[in-house]
Amino acid sequence: MDTLFLQILQAAASAGASDIHLKTGAPILLRVARQLLPIEAPLPDEAWMRGVLAHITPPHLATQGAHWHELDFAFELPPIGRFRANAFQQRGRSALVLRIVRSQIRSLEELRLPPQLAHLCEAPRGILLVCGSVGSGKSTTLAAMIEHLNQRSRKHIITIEDPIEFLFEDRHSTIEQREVGIDTESFASGLRHILRQDPDVLVIGEIRDATSAAAAMEAANTGHLVLSTLHSSDTTRCVQRVLDLFPAAERLNARKQLSQTLHAIACQRLVPSAHSGVLPVVELLVNSPGIAKLIANDQAEKIPGELDLGAAEGMQSFDSALQSMVRNNLLTQDEALAHASSPESLRMLFRGVVLNDSKRILSSR
Repeated sequence: MDTLFLQILQAAASAGASDIHLKTGAPILLRVARQLLPIEAPLPDEAWMRGVLAHITPPHLATQGAHWHELDFAFELPPIGRFRANAFQQRGRSALVLRIVRSQIRSLEELRLPPQLAHLCEAPRGILLVCGSVGSGKSTTLAAMIEHLNQRSRKHIITIEDPIEFLFEDRHSTIEQREVGIDTESFASGLRHILRQDPDVLVIGEIRDATSAAAAMEAANTGHLVLSTLHSSDTTRCVQRVLDLFPAAERLNARKQLSQTLHAIACQRLVPSAHSGVLPVVELLVNSPGIAKLIANDQAEKIPGELDLGAAEGMQSFDSALQSMVRNNLLTQDEALAHASSPESLRMLFRGVVLNDSKRILSSR
């Protein structure tokens, strides 16, 4: 393995970086506390980049040779750690982004996630989605929920991932992790057979298409708990995104199935803490009878108005979560307003006034 590359990985791990950016002819960048910072190192040339890729690319992907344009995979270099890699080309030259995967799986409590998540992921059945933008910590939260079950229940947990990021050891549960391209030909193939493997909990690394969404609904409908992630900016858009995966002719049935099988959605954003580092702010949607009716009747746009009214069922909007974090001195008001879905509504919350989605006052101090 190239010495310079190992030094870069070690420097990133020591600096607490989350990501490493390398591309031919450009400075090497580390993302530390959400900021991209250059490091002192020679500029990578194409031959060096190709050499690094040849060392870290798994054998089942290396056969693609010169025909690749994007590759997703994970690799491990003891004692430095485990990395998720995306190799791609830009302007005809090689580029590589590495995400550092922490070896220790942090608990829900350590991640400062809402206590409702522990209760939600202990459900016997249903679909529980973790949503957010790229880099919002979805995979870390999903891993924390899997480990929560692993530590507290006797379940058979099967994951299908592309690639495998966090590695789990059996505790009270037994866990099988299947990687696309190594342990199963494709998501579709793995999902087609998974219900014959006697799972209690099915983990789909990401809902990517109608096939994975339909498989999640089928598994939940037959009494399994399904955990997965989805790229989405809030819980309402998450519902809409799942439904948009289906062709128009299948959407009516998909809405009915989702309204019956959805358990909850946790959508998170990372915001700068009032002290140091970043904290997750989580919007929680629980599939109450009222929410299920909105989904079935194609009225997802009315979901935001139900979130703050569903606090007794464990729901919370981004803005109510931000308000609570400010009240507990975890965030400043300025940071909260900068990350609010509706700064106007959050300002009113700070004054003790709750508005509905039509900006009408629901309650006040």
